Amino acid sequence: MQKRGKRKHAELRVLLSPAIQSPAKSTIPSAISNIINEPYPEYPRPTPEECLFVRDDLMSLHGFPKQFAKYQRKQQNSSKSEPPGGEDDGGSPCPIESVLDGLVSTILSQNTTETNSQRAFASLKSAFPNWEDVLGAESKCIEDAIRCGGLAPTKASCIKNMLNCLLERKGKLCLEYLRDLSIDEIKSELSHFKGIGPKTVACVLMFNLQLDDFPVDTHIFHIAKAIGWVPPVSDTQKTYLHLNQRIPNELKFDLNCLLYTHGKVCQNCTKKGSKQKKKVANVDSCPLLHYCKTQNENETIK
Repeated sequence: MQKRGKRKHAELRVLLSPAIQSPAKSTIPSAISNIINEPYPEYPRPTPEECLFVRDDLMSLHGFPKQFAKYQRKQQNSSKSEPPGGEDDGGSPCPIESVLDGLVSTILSQNTTETNSQRAFASLKSAFPNWEDVLGAESKCIEDAIRCGGLAPTKASCIKNMLNCLLERKGKLCLEYLRDLSIDEIKSELSHFKGIGPKTVACVLMFNLQLDDFPVDTHIFHIAKAIGWVPPVSDTQKTYLHLNQRIPNELKFDLNCLLYTHGKVCQNCTKKGSKQKKKVANVDSCPLLHYCKTQNENETIK
């Protein structure tokens, strides 16, 4: 009864709040874009009510993840031209991360832990104070600087190729111009850089550019399938397209950060389970358990 009442309360808040709206737009061009970008137009989940319910429950369980606090947008006061900023644990303003810094950080975060990727970025900036130094350095020197993050040759090559391409196209090593572009224009711009995939682009969009996008990593992908937010046959790219159409823009940032955090610590929601940090205490403590059960029952009936 408690969960049912909580769900009803969440649904009422969605229905009564003008801020939480359907992701679908009323204009004809947007409607056409939605059709093109929606791989499962007849699949009804997640609903805005489900998104709000899951966001609130995960927030109650985990709190907002500290690692993403510096990216938390102040929606009422922010403008498109202002870079994101937050406060550190002591209440002091966090240094503003440039778009180029954010892109390189995201590249270094691939296939490694958060701790190792942060160490790799700090080591890179310590060895090369500015991006011109990185571009002029030998690949071996870049590899040595980021080796603690894993896949050093691949990541060093990607970073150097991206910097070369950026300098050739724009004449300087700066990506701040992306702040004035639309999401589609930004995706087009970043597609020129070899080795920069859709997930990396989505992370830059959501974190560094404060735009309404919903990156899908392994954790979020497994949870989305486990709770029935995408069809069982869905792959990562189709999951990304579907969730970006279904999840209300106002919930994307919080929900993404919380699902990612939950996926790292809860063995009930991901097949791989967690190899780091603490696990959710017990099966019953996972607020997504009833979604997983419902999805399993539906698959059994089919």
